[in-house]
Amino acid sequence: MKINEKRQGAVTIIQPMAALIGDDADQFGQAATRAMTASLGRVVVDLAAVAFVDSRGLEVLLDLAEEVERGGRTLKLCMTNPTVRQVIELTGLVPHFEYFDDTHSAVRSFL
Repeated sequence: MKINEKRQGAVTIIQPMAALIGDDADQFGQAATRAMTASLGRVVVDLAAVAFVDSRGLEVLLDLAEEVERGGRTLKLCMTNPTVRQVIELTGLVPHFEYFDDTHSAVRSFL
């Protein structure tokens, strides 16, 4: 899986470029964990290119959210498509994340 990563000031934006399923979800989780460590938990996950999230993908997102919460923050997701958002809602995971329409808004929320 290709994963784009860029820095915007002190915030890291990580963008998986495929569905978060199976081994791809695990690969994304490892990359996101490295990014969180490097940026002290200031991470935005851009889900614009993610069409679907399976149970493993949800588990990885929840693990990341819990890791960020230990540092007193909330994992920020942006550009979630309606299908991904609906899966998150149906599984009751909505309270674990902050949602933004674009990366700029998500990054600014750290100020």
